[in-house]
Amino acid sequence: MAKSCAINAGNDEVPGLVEPILCQPCLNNDKQSTAEKFCSTCGEFQCLDCSNVHYKHDYLKSHKLLNANAARTKQGSFDMKGLDQCDQHQEVLKFFCEDENQLCCSTCAIVDHRKCHNVVEIQKVAGRSTYRNSSLTVELEKVRQKAKLIVASIASSKEKLDEDVKEIPNKIRRMRNEVMKMFDELEISVVKDVKWFQKETLEKMTMKQSQNEKYLADISTYLETVNNVYQSGTIVQQFIVEQKMKNDIIVLDQNVDAECQGLETVIVNFDFDETLKLPPLPITDYVPGQLSLKFHLSETTDALAPVSQAMSITRVNSTNLKQKNNKEKEPLYTGIDFLPDGRLVTVDNFNRKFLVYNEKLERVGSYQLSYMPQSVVAVSKDEVAITSDAKLLVDILRVNKSNDITLERTIKVTTKYGSICLKDDEHFVGGTFDHSTPVLIISSKGKEKDFNINFPNKAYPIEKSACTYIRSSDKVVLTDRDEHTVYIYDVKTNTRVVVKDEQIQEPCGVAVGPSDTILVCCNRTNSIVQVSQTGQILSSYKLDMIYPYRLCISRDKSLLAITNSCVGKIKLQKFKISF
Repeated sequence: MAKSCAINAGNDEVPGLVEPILCQPCLNNDKQSTAEKFCSTCGEFQCLDCSNVHYKHDYLKSHKLLNANAARTKQGSFDMKGLDQCDQHQEVLKFFCEDENQLCCSTCAIVDHRKCHNVVEIQKVAGRSTYRNSSLTVELEKVRQKAKLIVASIASSKEKLDEDVKEIPNKIRRMRNEVMKMFDELEISVVKDVKWFQKETLEKMTMKQSQNEKYLADISTYLETVNNVYQSGTIVQQFIVEQKMKNDIIVLDQNVDAECQGLETVIVNFDFDETLKLPPLPITDYVPGQLSLKFHLSETTDALAPVSQAMSITRVNSTNLKQKNNKEKEPLYTGIDFLPDGRLVTVDNFNRKFLVYNEKLERVGSYQLSYMPQSVVAVSKDEVAITSDAKLLVDILRVNKSNDITLERTIKVTTKYGSICLKDDEHFVGGTFDHSTPVLIISSKGKEKDFNINFPNKAYPIEKSACTYIRSSDKVVLTDRDEHTVYIYDVKTNTRVVVKDEQIQEPCGVAVGPSDTILVCCNRTNSIVQVSQTGQILSSYKLDMIYPYRLCISRDKSLLAITNSCVGKIKLQKFKISF
């Protein structure tokens, strides 16, 4: 740990200690000097030597110099509302760990980051640059514009829906002069159906509109905090707000993008049959018209939703996986996933272990299991779910920041799962083996149910199939290793896209990639293939590993991890994704 951490940690016990203001130009040159002045034009605290430059150059003489302590008092008036407090220890945040990119209080610096080499004072690292033109404001404004467009589109759709619904009775009434009785009965029947459809659809639209109005409210709150801190806060407060809010904004952006994917305009129309039977007949015998109810994606969605595009990958890290000692077997990682903070979790089937790797692909945590694990998925920031290839269970493990691992609970199930991914906050999607239904939904309490999909009645052996779920479009992706095929099932319409291509040979692992495209490990061709949701092959990448087997994507879709199943040449590799 940096020596300055230990010194300042002790200063917390000195009553009345006032943290000195450091000269920012000196900090930029790795020097520490006490600031005596504050230039409101430059926006910097400066020592006497640095501030004297204002008297040497004519173009600087118009700058306004203030006493540093007075300026700090004025700037420090911004209420951080707890943002400058450590979430774990409720102490003031004073340090920044550059190794792990985390804000720290004195206790964090001493306890959690004692092995880190670059733990520095926030004032020093914040002084290296200013945040007047914060990217937070730009990103929040982008997300706000998206949310506003969604709300406006839904409002327009509701208005159009109302107009369409009102027009249908009018259209029917115009025909009533020719066949009065028949159209009286027709109106009652059709209006009843369309009113039911309107009510059900409006409920869904109102719920979606309310959710996006909440996003707008959250954005306004963030913007108010960000704007206030850049107007009245210190550079330290500005830095803390940057670090505290950037992950929240990423999640907010992902949520709004997910809303964009499902944005729909409802069209209700009524058309008469081409041949109209004039003799009046009971409505039960003949209906002289057809009510059509349908959805289509709004044109607004095209401008907001991510566009499927070919990606590029660049290898960042690679490690060879070997047996640690004579008591262990050569590892086989049958499941891998990223935790939200960038750590990689894996399950070693042969050695019955759950393992944690840091950003450098160094093993930092291990947990012995009593069974041979089959797959793993990150459930939250510190929880993972693991399936077994023999036992009927899903284990939930907790992994803390120090890489200590504990068993939280066990979910009992009735089916064996070869792959698992998240459906939503309360459900998993599991790819089965030795079961007549290839994909099932699993609740957090172990209740299993089918999708409303006409899957083929086929029981896959273990390792012959894998699945994933595209949350934004409600689609299930299933690989068939022996048939060299990828199936993309649309849950809403109960339709499927069948992807067969010479580049897809023995597909194994599958994951949802950037812009909700599909990434497939192709075992026979030693490659990864990127597929759009419509079945188009977007890109293919040859790997320097034999028999790629499992892959996963980081939460922000910027990193890709892959492992293989070649005896004697097993690797774990991490790639950066770009476009």
